[in-house]
Amino acid sequence: MKKIRKQFIIFLFKHSQRIYTSMFKNHDAWGISKTQLLDYPQYTFGWHLGDFLTSNNFELIPKVERHDCYHVLCDYSTKVQDEIALQFLCYGNGKRSPYLYGAIILGVAILPDYYKYYYKSYKIGKSANAFHQFDYKKLLCIPIDDLRTSIFSKYQIQNINNNVLNF
Repeated sequence: MKKIRKQFIIFLFKHSQRIYTSMFKNHDAWGISKTQLLDYPQYTFGWHLGDFLTSNNFELIPKVERHDCYHVLCDYSTKVQDEIALQFLCYGNGKRSPYLYGAIILGVAILPDYYKYYYKSYKIGKSANAFHQFDYKKLLCIPIDDLRTSIFSKYQIQNINNNVLNF
């Protein structure tokens, strides 16, 4: 039953993405490919973003590039429960958007099994330095470790690296 619920959320994510970007995103796309990101030095945020995209067989989604940046910065996978937990982390950090609200509400309603994980992610976001508003395109050349340590405490980084205590 959990598998069906996860597939339903994946379906909703895929089909709502185009609508959301066309209705709510009025800024320009970055115009950067994963190949260009992999040209950055390996210690940089840009290279890690390119590696994340390559590992998941993705390209940056125009106008919502920041979302993949959150994945890389916070080290959350693209599993359904991690996508939702990442939204909780961002909500805790102060991010607000219709898409975020929808993901949180649907995540709790359809996959309540992960509530503790969601809550721990929220708490990490709440106690971290604000990062949701960064212009990530300008941060691609920054060492990823420097970026993470400017946002998260050592304890938070440890929890993030352990996928918030292995949920």
